[in-house]
Amino acid sequence: MRPLPPIAAMRALEAAARHLSFTRAADELHITQSAVSHQIRHLEEFWGFPLFKRQSRGLILTEQGEALADVIRSFLEQMEQTLGRLTETEVRGPLKVSLLQSFAVKWLVPRLPDFQAVHPEIDVWISTNDDPIDFGEGEADLAIRLGGGNYPSLFSELLLTEKVFPVCSPRLAERLGMPECPRDLLRYPLMLRNNEERTATWQEWFLRAGVENPQLADGPRFPDTNMALQAALADQGVALVRSAHVGDDLEAGRLIRLFDVDYPSASAYYLVCPKGRENQPKIKAFREWLQEEAAAARSSYAALGI
Repeated sequence: MRPLPPIAAMRALEAAARHLSFTRAADELHITQSAVSHQIRHLEEFWGFPLFKRQSRGLILTEQGEALADVIRSFLEQMEQTLGRLTETEVRGPLKVSLLQSFAVKWLVPRLPDFQAVHPEIDVWISTNDDPIDFGEGEADLAIRLGGGNYPSLFSELLLTEKVFPVCSPRLAERLGMPECPRDLLRYPLMLRNNEERTATWQEWFLRAGVENPQLADGPRFPDTNMALQAALADQGVALVRSAHVGDDLEAGRLIRLFDVDYPSASAYYLVCPKGRENQPKIKAFREWLQEEAAAARSSYAALGI
């Protein structure tokens, strides 16, 4: 296949052929007349034949120049139409977002109507899992992951950091009485994770609270934070939670925080997507909205002391 010249030179030929003037072509392309003349001369040298005849009254296309100008004009128009369709699809097509179920239920989904109000042209499709995403297979356009931010093959940006602390429902506190010190919580039903021995989240909190070697009683165990939180909302016990999961519940009075003791989570929420796609229209719109919501959430958490 014969090599093609630069697209800028082909644009210069198409414009000059249409106007039969290097000056008017330069005005249209927002370059200088000498730049257009240079591009045409480059094409003539590249292809080995003249494209214009320079006459005292102006320019006339040669037979070769007229044939090539028609082909280039058709090519540029088709490319513009194709790009227009692709851009429209990119903006209007669904945005597939993958994230943890707990974060989706307690943080993202309640806020989604605000995004839809601003961007009704973008349908957000939510999927919940914590598995590695195969972006190449179209499983998701964007993911929100809980981790340390080490995603070398992906674009990533920090969304939210979190603190960890215990909460319970007002009804449970009224029924069992408010604990007077952190050690008192060992007498309360604590919502444990299935892997509590491995993660030792309650152990970490009691250590921060000055309680050494706490002995956690056996009790209900849950596979994830969201289920433990739902149990706490149902007055079943005390849950150790992450701030992003309970901000709205604390503000509404559905939960109360127990003690001014917390510790920063070792993991944070990150937005991730394939490198180079972060500024595609629908992804950029969602990213910018998420960052605005995260900033508002941080202000709300600060007011709540979390």
